[in-house]
Amino acid sequence: MDRRSHQGEVSQLFDDITSVALNTAIAGLSERQRVTTDNIANLETPGFQARAVKFEGNLADAINGQHPEQTRVENLETGDLPGQNGNNVNLETELITATETGLQQKLITGTVTSRFGWMASVLKG
Repeated sequence: MDRRSHQGEVSQLFDDITSVALNTAIAGLSERQRVTTDNIANLETPGFQARAVKFEGNLADAINGQHPEQTRVENLETGDLPGQNGNNVNLETELITATETGLQQKLITGTVTSRFGWMASVLKG
């Protein structure tokens, strides 16, 4: 087997539906973490409207259609009622979201790491 053929096979290992879905989930969670951090940073900013990131349902639909790369990561206003200063950031909700997101990232990162270990074992023979 020549080197180009081997590289093509390795590339296919990383382009399978599971790998693409995991990468898409990591991207969605990274966006959620960024938005959550922004919400917390603006806790006292008058008029600031909190945002939330939704992608899990879209990812599930995209996986069912065999195209996880087409997942929409939506960055939407939460629609929560604002306080007296017009700000609607709920610190408790944001801290829960940050914790959940961190745990999800850890789980998915562990899965990716395990897949790489498995692939390395297969490639080594």
